[in-house]
Amino acid sequence: MSTNEAIARLDAAVSALRDVDVSAWSEDALRDQLGELSTVLCALDAALARVADGVRARGLRIEEAVPA
Repeated sequence: MSTNEAIARLDAAVSALRDVDVSAWSEDALRDQLGELSTVLCALDAALARVADGVRARGLRIEEAVPA
């Protein structure tokens, strides 16, 4: 996968996550999906940490974007 393709896929994942609003889910729906949601969020956290660690291992910093 090219660098541009990887960035595009990461950007698509961010866009998809922006559409998730658990506050709109009913308590029952959230309770029913909590195990699966937890698994997905933990896997996402691990994947993001791996990518960030790879960047830092190359001596670069990851900086938070400052809103305009």
